[in-house]
Amino acid sequence: MKNIYNAPNKEVAAAELDNLEKKWGGKYPYAILSWRNKWDDLTVFFQFPLEIRKIIYTTNLIENLNGKIRKYTKSKLSFPSDDAVKKMVYLSLMEIEKKWTQPIHNGDDYESIYAYV
Repeated sequence: MKNIYNAPNKEVAAAELDNLEKKWGGKYPYAILSWRNKWDDLTVFFQFPLEIRKIIYTTNLIENLNGKIRKYTKSKLSFPSDDAVKKMVYLSLMEIEKKWTQPIHNGDDYESIYAYV
C-alpha cells in the first residue's frame, strides 16, 4: 500500500493497486474491491503537491491522540472505578494539550505548503 501512496501521480498509483491486487487479491478480495469502488475518493490527495500529500496521509490526529492517551493509561494495570479511568484520561489530555502549542517540527519547510493552501 505504501507504493500507492508514494506514487508520483494517480496513474502510477492505479498500476500499484493492480500489483497489490495480484499479490493480495486472492486472500483479500473484498478489500481490493472496496479500494476500487472508492478509488476516486481515496486518491483525492494526488491533486496536491507531494509535500502536502505526505502531511495528508501521515497525519492522523485521532490515532495520534488515542495512542498518547493509551501511553498514559497503560502504565496502570487496573482502575478502581470508572471515575478513575475518566480522571486519568482527563489528566492525560491536559498533559497532551500542553504540547499542542509547540512549534511544528521542520516548520520552515512548510512555508511553501501554507502558501499553496
